[in-house]
Amino acid sequence: MPNWGGGAKCGACEKTVYHAEEIQCNGRSFHKSCFLCMACRKALDSTTVAAHESEIYCKTCYGRKYGPKGVGFGQGAGCLSTDTGEHLGLNLQQGSPKPARPSTPTNASKFAKKMVDVDKCPRCGKSVYAAEKIMGGGKPWHKTCFRCAICGKSLESTNVTDKDGELYCKVCYAKNFGPKGIGFGGLTQVEKKE
Repeated sequence: MPNWGGGAKCGACEKTVYHAEEIQCNGRSFHKSCFLCMACRKALDSTTVAAHESEIYCKTCYGRKYGPKGVGFGQGAGCLSTDTGEHLGLNLQQGSPKPARPSTPTNASKFAKKMVDVDKCPRCGKSVYAAEKIMGGGKPWHKTCFRCAICGKSLESTNVTDKDGELYCKVCYAKNFGPKGIGFGGLTQVEKKE
């Protein structure tokens, strides 16, 4: 059927979309009033739309329907989202059902060991968490333990050296492990052999 005197058909309501009220997305035209999330019916714009084939969603509903699932995939860092999206008409229980939780409580320390593999500081032997971690010599250190093993000076990436799993400032490393003789390690004369 010919399209007399009008524009393209709306991807949502199939009525004619005139240029003044047209929003284009994913090669399709929509009325401004029809440019809504297919799940929650929230109004969309170019920054909030997420298209999947011929469907348009807000980014939240798109993530619930097509995004990754499981622990850590929620609305923020480290979030466990239990929202299934059923109130939005999303059927997210595709595939096999979740196994039932055991009726007996699990040992919390065993659970913690399985879920969190925390690095240990070579200096003090305690756990090093991400907020306090500094890498040196290929190992994680606490900020407070990131010191020269000889003089105790606080270290930075510009003055740290490592030897046999221990950290040293460049001065102490040169004095103890560097070349010996005139002009090296603060010596002014060659040591006499006895």
